[in-house]
Amino acid sequence: MTRDKSGPIVRTATPDASLRATIVSRRPLHYSQDADATLDRPAHVRAASSLAWIGDRIAVIQDDANFIAMIRPDDANVHAIALPAGEGGLRQFDEHRGNKQFKLDLEACVSMDTVDGPQLLAFGSGSTARRRHVAQVDAFHEPALRIVVHDAATWYDALEAETSFAGSDMNIEGALRDGDVLRLFGRGNGKARRGLMPQNATCDVEMGALLHYLADPTARNPPAPVDVVRYMLGAIDDVSLGFTDAALHGAHVLYSAAAEASKDSTRDGTIAGSAIGVIAPSGHVRYAQLTDDYGRTLVDKVEGLVLSPRTPTRAYVVVDPDDAARPSELCEVELGGSWFE
Repeated sequence: MTRDKSGPIVRTATPDASLRATIVSRRPLHYSQDADATLDRPAHVRAASSLAWIGDRIAVIQDDANFIAMIRPDDANVHAIALPAGEGGLRQFDEHRGNKQFKLDLEACVSMDTVDGPQLLAFGSGSTARRRHVAQVDAFHEPALRIVVHDAATWYDALEAETSFAGSDMNIEGALRDGDVLRLFGRGNGKARRGLMPQNATCDVEMGALLHYLADPTARNPPAPVDVVRYMLGAIDDVSLGFTDAALHGAHVLYSAAAEASKDSTRDGTIAGSAIGVIAPSGHVRYAQLTDDYGRTLVDKVEGLVLSPRTPTRAYVVVDPDDAARPSELCEVELGGSWFE
């Protein structure tokens, strides 16, 4: 991969009335194990932020709780895997507790098969110094389960230094793996500063180089981001859409986006709606607003996204209510029209 010396490509998404993205089912995500005060585990999935398939289950990472939720989508059975505790031995972080600044803010994840079984990489948003960690989970079947949370500050510094990707306020929200390439999706919901604007953008990183770096982040050089592409994703009710996750189908990229009127990348805002879009191999970008089965605009913040392994006309997303007392929801989406033409 080589860096584009002439500057990043800019692609503009267009609404396509022939496409439909309809929520056909919603299930609140409650853990089968219930709450556990000794682990600081709530009874439900909080702030679901990204999805990846691990075998026949969907792994869900959360931006304000140190747990991975493993969902069996047929019946929404949810099993919790605890990540290492954070500041003060806690695993839940929010403004009510006064510890929001300590959360890992895991916002993007990818899975892959290894000789030891499936592996999950979960990435912090990078929007603050605390949020520059990568959680690596291997061998999902206990007691072989291995979890390491890497301090990847030098890699995030390299991403932030590539201002064509990071813009004014880096906020990584989605990721996908395309062969030996990791593609990161930055959400442009920050604020302008230092002469820079917030950007919806993607960049590529060599997966092998990233894994080599994570084996010893304090001693090894981080891989450089390359092949930056910027996106103008459109808007809902004059609120700009920003990337929240992505999935690969052949040579097409399906993405989710939310229209959130937030003041910066660390604060929540009013939601005008969400959309599903598709990036064709040609670079053509189209999208449709998410609706319910009555055709009404879905005024919810849709985050993680995976395609159904059974049919590419179905996808799963999660809704983040931005309320620690309310469970996130797993939603099944019916994709109507020619998404992958």
